[in-house]
Amino acid sequence: MNEIEVPVLIAGGSLIGLTASVLLGSQGVKSLVVEKHRGTAIHPRAAMLHQRTTEIFREVDLGDVVREAAALEFVQNGAIMAVEALGGKELVYFQKNVNEGVDHLSPEPRLFITQIGLEPILREKAESLGAEHRFSTELVSFEQDETGVRSVIRNRGTGEEELVRSAYLIAADGAHSTIREQLGIRMLGRGDFANCITIYFKADIDALIGDRNLSVIYVNQPGLLGFFRYAITRDGGFLVVFSALDENGEKIPDVGANADTEQCVRYVRTALGASDDLPITIESVQQWAASAGWAEHYQKGRVFLVGDSAHVMPPTGGFGGNTGIVDAHNLAWKLAAVLQGKAGEDLLASYEQERRPAGEMTSEQAYSRYVLRVDPTLGKDDIEEPLDDVAIELGPVYASEAIVDSVPSEKPVTQNPREPGAPLGARAPHLWVDRDGRRVSTLDVFGGGFVLLAGAEGQAWKDAASRALGSEVTAYRVAADGDLVAADGEFEAAYGIAPTGAVLVRPDGVVAWRADATAHAEGELDGALHRILARNEVPSATA
Repeated sequence: MNEIEVPVLIAGGSLIGLTASVLLGSQGVKSLVVEKHRGTAIHPRAAMLHQRTTEIFREVDLGDVVREAAALEFVQNGAIMAVEALGGKELVYFQKNVNEGVDHLSPEPRLFITQIGLEPILREKAESLGAEHRFSTELVSFEQDETGVRSVIRNRGTGEEELVRSAYLIAADGAHSTIREQLGIRMLGRGDFANCITIYFKADIDALIGDRNLSVIYVNQPGLLGFFRYAITRDGGFLVVFSALDENGEKIPDVGANADTEQCVRYVRTALGASDDLPITIESVQQWAASAGWAEHYQKGRVFLVGDSAHVMPPTGGFGGNTGIVDAHNLAWKLAAVLQGKAGEDLLASYEQERRPAGEMTSEQAYSRYVLRVDPTLGKDDIEEPLDDVAIELGPVYASEAIVDSVPSEKPVTQNPREPGAPLGARAPHLWVDRDGRRVSTLDVFGGGFVLLAGAEGQAWKDAASRALGSEVTAYRVAADGDLVAADGEFEAAYGIAPTGAVLVRPDGVVAWRADATAHAEGELDGALHRILARNEVPSATA
């Protein structure tokens, strides 16, 4: 059997697996991705990319490319609303414009794009960074010990098997993860609550849409619950049917069980509110279960769960793929730091400490939106109070061993990113500044390694950073005359520090440490880095 050695093996080459390979590559780590399907997505599943996701793509120089690709597929900045039928009565607007009121929070917008449009971009980027992708290839088995993971992969076309030796294995193999099952990790949460279908159709719906710019259209009538997305050409799209009634007014237990072409045409016609003479062509139908849950553990030994293998949620809110992308972002720099000898292996435990509570919170929030927007018959008594969308997208606050002075907890915590300040464990806020005569976001200096941002009177922090752990920290003084130019007091207000203070930001853009006085700058910074990176040796400089 041919043997392959690679630092990280990724099982699953869809949205999350491809993103993980990009992010590992951007940190200088090669990966091998195996995917059982023959290529990237063939169904135009639409994805609403949240601002945290588009920020991550910006970090790896994909911001412009993804925005351009999205514009080819959908008119952006549309509304999210509910109707009795597309051509019928409007019920409620949840958002008039998906970017209204949030554009000041980030240098990047929310976007709509299909996985058909996005995944080839990720694949090309990952390969340019040294990743190898094997499609039509499945993970047959794996075993791990203290030194690594031994996996057997099989080419589905030829039947040829190869042995892959890797330091770590990432399970991006979806909601029915065989890796998770083999590890014996349970799923917690709500479980399945609806058997659904997605119908891809062609029809001239231009007149039904009119002059409205609609990004997501919920259909809510006694006979059918679901939602629409339509193509930029207005000649079709897809309809998700969550539930429907039969001709006797009884709820159909499984809408996919008898969803032949004739029935699917009826579903689409009902949701459109279209006349019987409108031609409708059904292109394909996918059956799936709406579910909400999260894995009891995100890590077992050298194996890590990301994306749908770690959490599942209904599409209400568009949180699923975005949550998986942030999983990969959180994990990639940690694996890189350990593989490159910059951190101790204990750093990897912080992945579950940070992402599991976030996954639980997001799954519950998606379920609450499903009950409130789609099917209140599921019961409102035990759902979580809906949070502002941006508190879910940009507001999670981590508590882990990789955040100095935080206490790991399974309780999800969020903060309002509309309010100034940069709490420990939170995403570092966006602020427009000038660098070398160019307008950039503070987020543009994150992503490579650790970054220290010091206030106007924090030169001592910058000096300390130049000596910290072999100069592994890039430092900027943010002031009217600083390395990053901002108006007097603007940076300190946005980040909630004193002019003599500083914050240390991890490669994933999370605030890991902060201080307000420079008295023992070098010793404090060195000590903070040792704790974050789980280094066991004594810091070279002490306070």
